[in-house]
Parts: sequence; structure tokens; C-alpha cells
Amino acid sequence: MPKMKTVSGALKRFKVKKNGSIKRGSAFRSHILTKMTQKRKRNLRGPKTVHKTDAGRILVALCKA
Repeated sequence: MPKMKTVSGALKRFKVKKNGSIKRGSAFRSHILTKMTQKRKRNLRGPKTVHKTDAGRILVALCKA
């Protein structure tokens, strides 16, 4: 039987933390930030985690489930 392969796009975007939650990046942070308010940009900072309803599919894509 062949080896399981991770989805390489998921491997680049997600990291599994020690407590089992999945860390993800934040969207809307790449360009055209001048029209965005400071409050909105500030709230996009910091670590974000994947919602528990999506976590199962991401773990399958990472071959961790």
C-alpha cells in the first residue's frame, strides 16, 4: 500500500500546536492596507486558530488524523 501524502498547500498554511489546536494565518493582511482603519488592522494581528468544525478536515489533509 502506498504512503499517505500530506496536502502540500495545507502543510504550508497550518501548524498543529501541542494542545491539539491548529494555528493558521490571518487573511486580508497582504496589500492595500492604507484604506483599512488602524483598529481593523490591529485586530488582524496575533495568533489565530482554526474553528473546531474545520479542524477534522485539516487534520486529514495533514495526515495527523
